[in-house]
Amino acid sequence: MTAEVNPRSDATRPDGVFGEQADGDSSYGDEEELSDAEVNGAWTPQEKALHEARLKAKAKRRLRRTSSRESGRDSVSEASADPAADLTSPKGKPHTNDRKSRMGKGRGLPKKGGAGGKGVWGAAGMVYEMEEPDAKDPNYDESSQGNTVYATVMPELEEQELEKTVSPVVKEYFEHGDTKEVQMLLKELNLGKNKFKVSSLAVSLSLEGKASHRELTSRLLSDLMGKGMSEQDMARAFDKVLMELPDLILDTPEAPQMLGQFVARAIADHALPLNFLDRYKGMVACDHARAALDRAAVLLSMKREIVRLDNVWGVGGGQRPVKHLIKEMNLLLKEYLVSGEVSEAERCLRDLEVPHFHHELVYEAVIMVLESKGETAIQMMVKLLKAFWGMGLITLDQMNRGFQRVYSELPEINLDVPHAHAILESFVELCHQESVITKQLRDTCPSRGRKRFVSEGDGGLIKN
Repeated sequence: MTAEVNPRSDATRPDGVFGEQADGDSSYGDEEELSDAEVNGAWTPQEKALHEARLKAKAKRRLRRTSSRESGRDSVSEASADPAADLTSPKGKPHTNDRKSRMGKGRGLPKKGGAGGKGVWGAAGMVYEMEEPDAKDPNYDESSQGNTVYATVMPELEEQELEKTVSPVVKEYFEHGDTKEVQMLLKELNLGKNKFKVSSLAVSLSLEGKASHRELTSRLLSDLMGKGMSEQDMARAFDKVLMELPDLILDTPEAPQMLGQFVARAIADHALPLNFLDRYKGMVACDHARAALDRAAVLLSMKREIVRLDNVWGVGGGQRPVKHLIKEMNLLLKEYLVSGEVSEAERCLRDLEVPHFHHELVYEAVIMVLESKGETAIQMMVKLLKAFWGMGLITLDQMNRGFQRVYSELPEINLDVPHAHAILESFVELCHQESVITKQLRDTCPSRGRKRFVSEGDGGLIKN
C-alpha cells in the first residue's frame, strides 16, 4: 500500500532545516490534518491503532516538556537568588537533594510532608508525647521500667470451690475453737461476692453436729462482724439457710428449732439487724421456715431472755467449770436412782460432751453406793456401769481411774462411812462378775486390816 505524502513535510525552511527536525516534536504532525473520512476509509485497523498510539505518545511528550521547563525556570530563579548556588553542577540542576518529585506528578511538595525517608524522624516541628511501655512489645524490658512490684492475685472462688475450701476450715474450728485462726484463713481467700456463704455453711454444718459446735458457730458469727462480714451479709446467709430448710430437715429433724435459736442468738449478739424478723411477717410460705422464725420470736420476747441467750446452746463440755460438771453428774445419777431409765442417763451424759471426764461419773457412782443403804443402789449402779461399758461410753481407762480414785480416798471415806471397806469389796466383786472391771483392778481393791488374835510372845496361844 502506498501512503500519501504531504508536500509540506519535505519542504525546507530558509535556514535549510527540515520542519520536523527543527520543531523536535512535529513528527507525525501532518497526521492531525487527516480527515476522519480518509482515516476510516483508507487505513486498515492495524494502521488505525498505530496512529492512535502515536497521538497518545505525542501528548505525553508534550506534557513532560512543559513540566521540565516550569521546574527549570523555578530552579534558575532560586539559583539567582542564592549566590552560593552552583549552576554548573554535573547534572546541571541546583538543589539536587531536595525531596520534590522529578516525575512531573503531584503538586511538587515533599514526600510525606517531609516526614519520610531514611534518617528522618518526622516532620519539622512535630512533638512526640511520652508513650507508655507495652508489656506485649517484643522489645519490652521489664527491668528498665523502674521498681517492679510483684503481687499474688487470687482468683475469686466459685460456689463449689468455696464449699470445698471452707468446710475443712469450719470443721477444724470445731476442734480448736480459735476464731482468730479462722479469720486469718478467710483473709487469704478471695471470697468476693460469695463471702456470705461462709456463715450459711458454718450454720449448716453445726446443725449436724453437737451443741458445743453450735455454740462455737454462734461465737464465730459474732466475731466475724466488722471483720469481713456486715449485717447485710449475715442476713443474706440466714436467708439462704431458711430457703434450704426443707433439705436440712431430712438429716436433722430439729433443724427449724435450732435455726430459730441461731437467729435469736445472732440478734442478741448484734450480728443480725433487729428488724430481721419483721421482714418475714406475712411473707413466709414454708412451714419449716415459719416454725424457725416463730421460735426466734418467742426467745426474744421472753423477759430478760436476751441476756440469757448466751447459754442458749448450753455451755460447751470442755469449757464448763469442773464444779458444774460434778453437779450435773450427781444430778444425773440421782435421777437415775429414782427413775431407773438407762437411756435417759445415757442421753444426759452424752449432752455433757466431756468424754475425758467420765471417770468422775464412775467415782460419784461408787461414792453413792458406799453412802447408800440397801442392795437396791448397788444393783442399779452395777447395771448402769455395765450398760455404759457395753456402749463404749465409758472407756477402760476412765473406769480404772474412777475406781482408783475411790481406792486412794478410802481412808477418808471410812471416817464418814464405817462399813465402807466391806461395801466396796462386795461392790467390786459384783462388778467383776458382770465384766465391768478387770481382775487386776479387783485385786488392787484395799481391804481393812483384821485384829490379831495371836501375839508373837504368847507362844501361839489364842487370846480370850
